[in-house]
Amino acid sequence: MKILNIRNSTGTVACALFESPKGFPHEFLKFATNIMIIKIRKDQARCDFEDIPPGKYAMAVVHDENMNGKLDSKWMGIPSEGYGFSNNAKALLGAPSFSAASFRYDGRSIDMTMRLNY
Repeated sequence: MKILNIRNSTGTVACALFESPKGFPHEFLKFATNIMIIKIRKDQARCDFEDIPPGKYAMAVVHDENMNGKLDSKWMGIPSEGYGFSNNAKALLGAPSFSAASFRYDGRSIDMTMRLNY
């Protein structure tokens, strides 16, 4: 997956793949099926997961600028770091549901692009 619209090269990008709603998307370090932490290169990053079995998944991506392992927020829970979800699921008054961000994976290569929101 290609991640675009990263506002700077500070910190890392965390790509978290979930196979169930449990912990989605806030507790990605604890509940995600697969996690990839990558460095940012020229306001872009790329996450490539391998050996994922077919199934239903949802992806959350966080620009962890201060590298504390979570999506930081400011007053009223509004994120202060970049974030994005598969299916371009929107965060309105909180994170989207697993079902809104979920997609079916049949075991073949998928080329996805996600733009982060700030």
